Amino acid sequence: MIEIPSDLHPDLVPLAFLIGKWAGAGVSDFPGAEKCNFGQEVTFSHDGRDFLEYVSHTWVLDAEGNQVRPLESESGYWRIDKDRKVEVVMVRDQGVVEIWYGELAHQKPQIDLVTDAVARTAASGPYTGGKRLYGYVKSDLMWVGEKATPEVELRPYMSAHLKKVVTPEEVAEMARNLEDMPDDGIAFFK
Repeated sequence: MIEIPSDLHPDLVPLAFLIGKWAGAGVSDFPGAEKCNFGQEVTFSHDGRDFLEYVSHTWVLDAEGNQVRPLESESGYWRIDKDRKVEVVMVRDQGVVEIWYGELAHQKPQIDLVTDAVARTAASGPYTGGKRLYGYVKSDLMWVGEKATPEVELRPYMSAHLKKVVTPEEVAEMARNLEDMPDDGIAFFK
């Protein structure tokens, strides 16, 4: 279920499906880099202004699913205009700053983004641009990223399947808002 916070800036309502904390796992595979499974935590939050704040942390997982070491971190700001055009400003821990443009699909919670500008520090690796697809599918957030370098044409390099994280406070709030249930609890489902 998608909830629209009462204090959400009206322009951001089409992006409400992103809001919250998400966690899950994915796969990273790009020529010249270690192929691995990774864990990910993503947060989309808002403070009433006309943008969503975005923070993502990934880490390499071993064969048992344990965290081995950090993989990538990025943060940024997402906006959408009245024509459903999305713009994202993102900074990555590898020394890359990106401006992404795209759009929200018609009648479905899916966003296609393409880099418009990339700036790199001297310490960052080769990178010329990328594409990303985010989708809200059966209450989960899924995404795939494509990347290009001077040596490698645009190709998929990371993808993940994330589930919404519910905090103990959110569980307590849900419990306070429940209708009275029958004592046996079974009749509730009939």
